[in-house]
Amino acid sequence: MNKNTTFQKLIQNFLPATELQAILTEFDYQDTARKCTVGTVISYLAGAAANEWKSLRHAADVGPGSGLVAVDHSSLSKHLKALDYAIMKRILDVIIGKLNRAARRSLNMPKTLLSIDSTTITVGKTRLPWALYHGERAGIKLHVGFSNETGMPLRVVETTGLKHDGPIGKELEDKRFILVGDRAYFSIEKADLYAGNKQDFVFRLKDNIQLNRKKSLKGIRDKESNVTADFTCILGTPRHQTQKRHRVVQFTDYEGKVISVATSLRNVTAEEIAGMYKARWAIETFFRWIKQNLNVPVLFGATENAVFTQLFAALIAYVILKWLHIRGGRQPNAKSLSFAGFQRLLLCDALPIEWRVGITKQFEPSWLLHKLETG
Repeated sequence: MNKNTTFQKLIQNFLPATELQAILTEFDYQDTARKCTVGTVISYLAGAAANEWKSLRHAADVGPGSGLVAVDHSSLSKHLKALDYAIMKRILDVIIGKLNRAARRSLNMPKTLLSIDSTTITVGKTRLPWALYHGERAGIKLHVGFSNETGMPLRVVETTGLKHDGPIGKELEDKRFILVGDRAYFSIEKADLYAGNKQDFVFRLKDNIQLNRKKSLKGIRDKESNVTADFTCILGTPRHQTQKRHRVVQFTDYEGKVISVATSLRNVTAEEIAGMYKARWAIETFFRWIKQNLNVPVLFGATENAVFTQLFAALIAYVILKWLHIRGGRQPNAKSLSFAGFQRLLLCDALPIEWRVGITKQFEPSWLLHKLETG
């Protein structure tokens, strides 16, 4: 990576030293290191994710060539074990809050989709004895609320692999968005609760959910529509059912299987509801991308602090790269680049000139501040 676009420089632009210090003060953390500061650790871990460095020793060897402060791998390892991962999570929250807010304003978006789901990262059970999963495996989960329109995570909750998705879904709720989730996130209680507190949702129903007292909704569908039914009903059994009527849309997937989703939305077509559920695939693509391109399955440490600090740093790398990809691609006559292609060319310092112009703007403090504040 060009020394002018090192992650240390990128992170400083999105999280100035004064804001980083405020976060450290919030956690009563005294950063006394002369070289291997918290800022340096963030830069190394984000750089390791983006460049797919295979170990802390590898990162320490090649980091200075990418513009990072020279540090010993043992210092990085010490910080990885001792640094409370909640600090890295707080830093991620601050950065994604800024970038999501700015992206939403620039796109002038109304209420849009927030896909919620989780991904599990597994290793041998002897590696993470505190996170036993299934059989001979240990695992940790990242539960994510993902903004479809900005292409960025909005909120991330970390757990061990055996934690069920449903209860964690409550921590991902956000009334500014329409929640879109799979069967694990639906429950009878949630349906009535969301209807009462105006949390819009589109959730797939479990196959054994009973649909009682159906009332069909009128709608005009063309011959190409894959919607098979649109009605309101009471969900559940007489002993355990919703108190309110809820809309259910049924449609076929690409294999011809019927999918049933419950939703709070009434003023949109059944086809739009089906499209919202299908849009949930974006979060699956996000999970696959970070695992394939950000070195996520390669864990540098075995403690809870080490593991989650590394993963939150990888997500910091993702949101910064995503922001740069969006902004750089808006330059006049900019050649279309996939996200993966953009990352590869950025790290190799081989971006087309139009993209370089767009990236350079990210290092103009007054311009960046204006964009983050106004979108």
